[in-house]
Amino acid sequence: MKNLLANVRGDITGGITAGIVALPLALALGVASGVGPMAGLYGAIAVGFFAALFGGTPSQISGPTGPMVVVLAGLFASLSGDVELIFTAVMLAGIFQVVFGFLGVGNYIRLVPYPVISGFMTGIGAIIIILQIGRLLGHEPPGGTLGALGYLPTALADINFSTLALGVGTLVIAYKWPPSLGKYVPGALAALIIGTLVSLFAFEVPVLGNIPTGLPSLHLPVYNQEKLLLVLEAAFILAVLGAIDSLLTSLVADNMTRTRHDSSQELIGQGIGNAVSGLIGGIAGAGATMRTVVNIRSGGKERLSGMIHALVLLAIVMGLSPLASVIPHAVLAGILVKVGLDIVDWSYMKRAHTGPRWDFVLMLLVLGLTVFVDLITAVGVGVVLAALAYVRQIAQLQIEELGKMPEQLNDPQENALLAKAKGKVNIFSFGGPLSFGAAADLGHHVRENVKPGSQVLILDFSRVPTMDVSAAMAVETVTSDAKASGRKLFVSGANEEVLTVLHKINVSWTEVDTFSSLTEALEAANVLLEKNDAKGAGRLNKQALQHA
Repeated sequence: MKNLLANVRGDITGGITAGIVALPLALALGVASGVGPMAGLYGAIAVGFFAALFGGTPSQISGPTGPMVVVLAGLFASLSGDVELIFTAVMLAGIFQVVFGFLGVGNYIRLVPYPVISGFMTGIGAIIIILQIGRLLGHEPPGGTLGALGYLPTALADINFSTLALGVGTLVIAYKWPPSLGKYVPGALAALIIGTLVSLFAFEVPVLGNIPTGLPSLHLPVYNQEKLLLVLEAAFILAVLGAIDSLLTSLVADNMTRTRHDSSQELIGQGIGNAVSGLIGGIAGAGATMRTVVNIRSGGKERLSGMIHALVLLAIVMGLSPLASVIPHAVLAGILVKVGLDIVDWSYMKRAHTGPRWDFVLMLLVLGLTVFVDLITAVGVGVVLAALAYVRQIAQLQIEELGKMPEQLNDPQENALLAKAKGKVNIFSFGGPLSFGAAADLGHHVRENVKPGSQVLILDFSRVPTMDVSAAMAVETVTSDAKASGRKLFVSGANEEVLTVLHKINVSWTEVDTFSSLTEALEAANVLLEKNDAKGAGRLNKQALQHA
């Protein structure tokens, strides 16, 4: 309670401002989802209040977002408009997110590489824009991105210039609204009001129509065996998407407030919010970047601001419905085009060609998969490819490091011992965690770089904190090669964890001598070489006597 009331004045100002900003977006996103404008408002109220109350990012404002609406619109089309199943999916998504929070999944979501996030968010922005183009032209395109794209020639052949003018005008107002006036009336709200007023006096265009008023009714979960897998899949996608969206916004809030969010608690809060949202007939939501930024800039810092934002929307809902019924579809389409354009990662796209080429290709690949396949496939493929590319990069560095056969060592004592060996000792030094990425080439590389005449191979693991089974098997290959060629293999500097893996995996471990440091290994190597030299001299003397 102390933290809740720590910044009352700022939180009230931030919450009221964020609530006003959220109003047109909640209406527009509710319509875009297919479920209706009031579902957008109910979602903003439920997710906004409970995510703020139970979440782990005090300054975050939550509610319907573009990415979540893209999934809901697809689900609406797949379920032929069965809203009860859609609300069930929203509730399930909330339960999934609560489970994610208790399992600590948020710590892994933060590991998604930036090019994947950039391509993913840009793809979502593109989807929102594509879905609104037909509405701007005065048509209602079929569901889905491909359906909307395929319908474009038909829409372009029969343009309703009234809706086009109204939608483009709304978009221009939203972008060009003076910042001085924006302090009192946000640009999106101004565009909504002006566009609606203009349509009343100048245009005859499709409007939202009759909207129920008052408090929401309960929508208990329903079960449909035929649609069960579809609902579960959509719920999981919503949960993952909402988690990614929320935690990205949490990072933005952290940077602005110089705080650190609790990712697990944030997912629990988002999950509770979405579960309640589905229960009262609202759409799914997540942390909303723009509304969060508005809240923080207006003075909001604590969770009270998010709760006030939701209460402002609740107060509006009680008397808004008759007014909202005259809002034109074209006006909401113009606002949604701005939402889509704001989601596109223009900052990275302008600079992407100057960075690593692979990252740019990865971003474009994820963008294409997001638009033309589906969101989870896009993120899954992107993360896997990024991980493989990273493993390959690290493996190349490890192999390059391994190839640096030291002629001179840093330690004077070790350098003297190496010189004493007269080229009969080869040292292979490993750097960093040794993983499966380098394992494929490890044995081959050692085999190729063994100097002729060498009698002892030293594998130095002083800089290796961990090792996996693949790398251990590769070391076993080196051990077998050394044994077959009559060379002795020493291992130096390995910690307990590395030694345990080697001992359990390497069946030829009894052929390997281990030493705590490279110095000890070199000393033992020189002792072994002296013994070999003595044996060799003894054999020569014996042969000479026999010959005499």
